[in-house]
Amino acid sequence: MKGFGLLLIIVSVFPAVHVTKVFVYGTLKEGQPNYFRMKDHNNGQAEFLAHARTVDRYPLVIATKHNIPFLLNVPGTGQRVHGEIYRVDQKMLEFLDKFEECPEMYQRRLIRLEVQDGPGGGEHTLESGSCVEAFVYSTDTYEPEWLQKPTYENYNAYGDHGLLYSEDGYPEELE
Repeated sequence: MKGFGLLLIIVSVFPAVHVTKVFVYGTLKEGQPNYFRMKDHNNGQAEFLAHARTVDRYPLVIATKHNIPFLLNVPGTGQRVHGEIYRVDQKMLEFLDKFEECPEMYQRRLIRLEVQDGPGGGEHTLESGSCVEAFVYSTDTYEPEWLQKPTYENYNAYGDHGLLYSEDGYPEELE
């Protein structure tokens, strides 16, 4: 029984940290308008693992008056979407759920990804060409005409599409 007391002390001093892989394809990517949110430690921890693209094709469209990128949950339609895989802690996952207005605006679901490249050398390195699963924020709730919009394989808020992203598209308490 003495060993159990030591185990209890170790568990309480070093609680298990829940981490999750998340795939971002829009404004949260590096160089995009909301990337700073991934680096803000007040939101939680996010470690870049690799660039990747979806195994299945999905329509990535820019919609609403705020020009928000939406990944429509219509597998087999659109393009193989490029983005970034992050390893996030529970606090960051909760922040992202709130930021993405999950489950009302976006729904968080697992998706299969093909790893393109990563920084390498780290404990959590993903091998180029391998397939992994990560959560993505996509939507089942969209206007039917969104399926007629141009689709993108790699979102850039400053791209030649001329659809400048507007921060007014997100809840005020997160700005």
